Amino acid sequence: MEALRGLALLLLLQALGEALARGFQLPLPGPVLGLALLLVALRVEALRAPVAAAAEALLAHLSLLFVPVGVGVITHLALLSQYGWKLLLAIVLSTWVGMAVTALVLRALLARSAGAGDAPSATDKED
Repeated sequence: MEALRGLALLLLLQALGEALARGFQLPLPGPVLGLALLLVALRVEALRAPVAAAAEALLAHLSLLFVPVGVGVITHLALLSQYGWKLLLAIVLSTWVGMAVTALVLRALLARSAGAGDAPSATDKED
């Protein structure tokens, strides 16, 4: 029952994000706005348990969520044969760029946190 409440909350926030995106003609997709709303909603302690239960249920059956994608690829084999190399190149390059940006951000954050720990405090001043 907890997972159903969480799933209902996830769907409600996605629908609310979609309504905001369409109502205010925002350049962001509705599900992205719904995800931002979920981030805010997770600050409420009572909402965390249902969302966690729904997430666990969805992750347990994650492989089933790839079936529609596989069927879509099979139905569009002509497009895949026409643009397959370009798609593969775009996927590989975007993955590499994403990994590189993530590594650079991580390196910057680690250096920042290490630098903050090395900063002298008022009690460490030498005379």
